[in-house]
Amino acid sequence: MAKPKYIFNKETLSYEKYKVNFRKRMFQSFFYILSTGAFALVFVVIIYNFFGSPKERMQSREIEYLKLQHQILSDRIAIMNDLLSDMQKRDDNIYRVIFEAEPISPTVRKAGYGGVDRYQNLLGYANSENIITLTKQLDQIASQLYVQSKSFDEVFEMARNKSEMLSSIPAIQPVNNADINRISSHFGMRTDPFYKVKKLHSGIDFSAPLGTEIYATGDGTIVDVDKARWGHGNKIVIDHGFGYKTVYAHLQKFEVKKGQKVKRGQLIGRVGNTGKSTAPHLHYEVRKNGRAVNPIHFFFNDLTPEEYELILELSTLPSQTMD
Repeated sequence: MAKPKYIFNKETLSYEKYKVNFRKRMFQSFFYILSTGAFALVFVVIIYNFFGSPKERMQSREIEYLKLQHQILSDRIAIMNDLLSDMQKRDDNIYRVIFEAEPISPTVRKAGYGGVDRYQNLLGYANSENIITLTKQLDQIASQLYVQSKSFDEVFEMARNKSEMLSSIPAIQPVNNADINRISSHFGMRTDPFYKVKKLHSGIDFSAPLGTEIYATGDGTIVDVDKARWGHGNKIVIDHGFGYKTVYAHLQKFEVKKGQKVKRGQLIGRVGNTGKSTAPHLHYEVRKNGRAVNPIHFFFNDLTPEEYELILELSTLPSQTMD
């Protein structure tokens, strides 16, 4: 309870109890509340504008922490992209080259992920653009990792079949040609003996006496034993697997049957002069994925480096095919 106040009355020369009327008391109370409220308002404005509330300070720290984590995550994604890119280059340019497999198409590696509405639930926020960009990058990495994983599965399977592939790839000459003088016409643009025009000669001609033995140049399966009076004449086709096929044309005699398994160096036929041919010879082709390639590059089991250099030099000289 507040203590009573006294004032000195000059007229009565005595102390009298101080009394405040109701109106004055209301005015004092109103002034006190108004001044206190104004001070509190100024104080709150200063605190919130220059110092922030405890909750705002906590949220500010969380925002800064999230920005830091976002930057760290972005940096890690960039590192992962670099590592993935290196893996893809090694896969295409080393592993698949070793096993003679086609590289994976860039369109397959960079294929899209998900549909147009995949990121719809991320819209409507202050940082939606950053979140969507980051999510797209993660989805793309996930998609590329899946493709790379499937590729490594294929490479692993090819590695398991490496010995089979090495024995299947055409790697010797189809006739006995120790002195390398039996090649009468090489792969490339040559003059046709019948039409006297330049055209692609898709194989190599080996001149040899009738009945000369012809050998399979790699392990495989006989897929065609064809008799004809024109074109390639009597012909054998061997499927070696791994995208390789070899063709032996103008034969006199067959020593194998369709569907038969053969080994490298096995006798399959004899040199003849059948079909579109000017003299006894063997027309020999190597096809990779359906496309004719130069058979010279597959004689590595038969030739020394010096012989290979010589045969390459001879292949550049002009000549006329025998078929």
